[in-house]
Amino acid sequence: MAHEAVAGEAGESAAATDTRGLITDDAVARLRSRIGIAVRNPAPPHYREPGIDAFRIVAQAYGDDNPLWSDRDYAAASRWNEPIAPPAMVGGDTLVGEDAPVENTAHERALLKGDPLRGVHAFYAGSVREWWTPLTAGRRIRRRDALVGVHDKSSEFAGRAVHEWTGQLFAAEDGALLSAQHRLMIRTERTKARERGKYAAIEPYVYSDAEIEQIEQAVLTARPRGSTPRYWEDVADGDEAGTLVKGPLTVTDIVCWHVGVGMGLYNVRPLDLAVRNRVRIPRFYHRDELNVPDVMQRVHWDPGFARRSGNPTTFDYGRMREFWLVHACTNWMGDDAWLWKLSCEFRAFNYVGDTQWITSRVSRRYLADGDRPAVDLTLSARNQRGTETTTGTATILLPSRARGQVRLPEPPGRDLESGLRAITERFTG
Repeated sequence: MAHEAVAGEAGESAAATDTRGLITDDAVARLRSRIGIAVRNPAPPHYREPGIDAFRIVAQAYGDDNPLWSDRDYAAASRWNEPIAPPAMVGGDTLVGEDAPVENTAHERALLKGDPLRGVHAFYAGSVREWWTPLTAGRRIRRRDALVGVHDKSSEFAGRAVHEWTGQLFAAEDGALLSAQHRLMIRTERTKARERGKYAAIEPYVYSDAEIEQIEQAVLTARPRGSTPRYWEDVADGDEAGTLVKGPLTVTDIVCWHVGVGMGLYNVRPLDLAVRNRVRIPRFYHRDELNVPDVMQRVHWDPGFARRSGNPTTFDYGRMREFWLVHACTNWMGDDAWLWKLSCEFRAFNYVGDTQWITSRVSRRYLADGDRPAVDLTLSARNQRGTETTTGTATILLPSRARGQVRLPEPPGRDLESGLRAITERFTG
């Protein structure tokens, strides 16, 4: 495949045919030329050296109040002996992780300039995550990122689409590899998405008082397993692993989410800092009805902006539902277990006003790597309309009466460089 430099956002010359917002063969080829090249994360981490307050605030952002994350006395009685970060925190795009030093060649730097799919809508569609080592309070975290896959697809929602997979690896300051995630961004042409109007017929759901009461009771009765061990010997294939209810989703939930996890990859900031950010990435800002520029993330709290993107109203972030699946796993497994792997796909939008019922079932009980007591869960989230919005699978290591405490899994490499190479090879196969 030929490599060619990609013009930057600010200095790109006008072309004979304006392809901004369109997916072209040339753009896909240029994107593919970046696979395997280490890149800098576009925004600094929300938490540079997270402590137990950060653990608590992040967990609260997705509705989790497990004291294992932030109560020193409680956590001292667990097998970890101290609070550990909730699994959802160790990753999450810009939650944690300062860039490890990267020395790109001049050729690589040229390939990484600009966005070959400039103007093409991007939304988070799924992830594959893995955890090897707990994160304890006050540790500095490094990360290494690279594009690992570019797949040309057809989308029912918006015609041609590109599935863009990014690999991200996280390590503690002492070099211990903590976790990895592959993030799937689906890129679609905005105009076609609006013209098709696939979701335009969806109407807001009005709940009865009885339905709200039913949701509240389901929430209040769902408690974490906590300090009571769930032993591997007590689990069987086909066991139901509980139901977790999230909703009805409100804009307040989205505000609280941002308080905990930050503003994401585009480094969204308020007031003076917003002006500077707008100068840096002007095309991420669109004018509202008052001619005031604001971020495209406004689709998550402004119905008018959401309609311009082809949706009937505002909607959540896929990462929120991913964290909800993590919550369902940690509630079920108990404090002494270990969430090893989680993968999920987002099948439909979760609109403001929607409620998600997250169910899980044991699909397999076995010895992983020959001697680690493990179970696989199948997870699903359905809304009040009966639509399955999210699917997922998880692998959990459980304590065993016969084999003792959980033994943590082996990471795929010795450091960030070898680890990222290993997970990239595993992904591309």
